Amino acid sequence: MRNIADRGGKLRRDADHLEGRILALARLRPLRDPVAATCEHLALTPPQIHALLWLGEDGPLTMGELARRVAVTEKTVTGIVDRLERDGHLARERDPDDRRVIRARLTARGEEAYGRIDGEIHASVQRLLGLLGPADRRALLRIVNRIIEKLGVEDAGPARPRKGGRGKTEGA
Repeated sequence: MRNIADRGGKLRRDADHLEGRILALARLRPLRDPVAATCEHLALTPPQIHALLWLGEDGPLTMGELARRVAVTEKTVTGIVDRLERDGHLARERDPDDRRVIRARLTARGEEAYGRIDGEIHASVQRLLGLLGPADRRALLRIVNRIIEKLGVEDAGPARPRKGGRGKTEGA
């Protein structure tokens, strides 16, 4: 990853400014965490919601993979999975190629919860983008895509088609 030189401290000032703007957005409840309201009406914790999101996006995951995506320890993810399994949102299954490996996968109830969460997040993002005109939206997507490219994120390519006919936009 190559960084552009900070001539005259401009990059540092821009970083300070962007950080301040991100914090200002974070103070707005509807933008702070798009899954917060979902937690309340589904009676799930934020880590449980994030586990459902990752399993819905990526399919069955090992406990280690899920822990990394949710940003918790493997011990903590075990508790998250235990509660989600108890409530019927997911099931543990052994890997057919290596019976020592256990994967968590969504059940029908988990798929339904994932669909609701994903739909609410999509609606929140759509409302946010609706504040911008088409040219600004294209510019924002182009910038985000450029950042992903510069960071060398390989698996952030074109997203899968969304349920209900909505398509994730790849940008300009």
